[in-house]
Amino acid sequence: MRFLVTNDDGIHSVFLHELVHALRDAGHELYVVAPKSEQSWVGAAKSRNRPVHATAADRGLGCKTWIVDGTPSDAINIAVGHLLPPGTVIDAVLSGINVGLNASLGFIIASGTVAGAWEGALHGLPSIAFSQDLTFELYNALKAAGDVPPPDLHRTVKISAQHAARIAPELAAATLPRSFIVHNINFPLPCTPATEVRRTVPARVVVPGLFSPPADDGTHRLIFRLGDDLSPPEPLTDRAALAAGHISHTVLDYKKLGQ
Repeated sequence: MRFLVTNDDGIHSVFLHELVHALRDAGHELYVVAPKSEQSWVGAAKSRNRPVHATAADRGLGCKTWIVDGTPSDAINIAVGHLLPPGTVIDAVLSGINVGLNASLGFIIASGTVAGAWEGALHGLPSIAFSQDLTFELYNALKAAGDVPPPDLHRTVKISAQHAARIAPELAAATLPRSFIVHNINFPLPCTPATEVRRTVPARVVVPGLFSPPADDGTHRLIFRLGDDLSPPEPLTDRAALAAGHISHTVLDYKKLGQ
């Protein structure tokens, strides 16, 4: 298949690179368009009040690659409208693999990764978001090491990417064009070749108090919280599936918003 790939952690992300390598190893044709810098938690924002640059780059990914100094939504919109070779037909937009989970209502709506996939859906394309669950300790270690994952985490990301390369064509083929559906996939930690996929719904998580009290200069700082899960026992939620060691597959059907 032919996939357009983006993320919200930026072109440098090893998680993105492992997804691209796994997809190429599986024989797919790829185009990559990724933000120049990390764009986490920007949701579906587009750069309305400034010009956005898109630059062709060679990052050793073995496919046409562009860097966009904007959001994931900018990247997909510009790629589909202006960067892809004329006549190119894309089978699906893939976004990720995100550094950290994108599970539960609050995180899904805020996610730049999910938004990159949603931008594909807005162009009538099947779209899939991929995210890798992490512990706070692993996330902090990753950032302290300049986004170079330690060996155990790198192995997990490689396995998650192999799952993604298997899942992507199946979901792309099963999703009708212009269906306004985004498939949200979250990989557990650890993820093994035998890890199974479970269909889930978004957890009902409230996330209050995300910003600190004002500092001496009057500014507030984001404080990351997983929030409080208020979900009923059934049906299985994305957060519960990850906690049980499963790959979570949530179908985000945006058509239902109008029902």
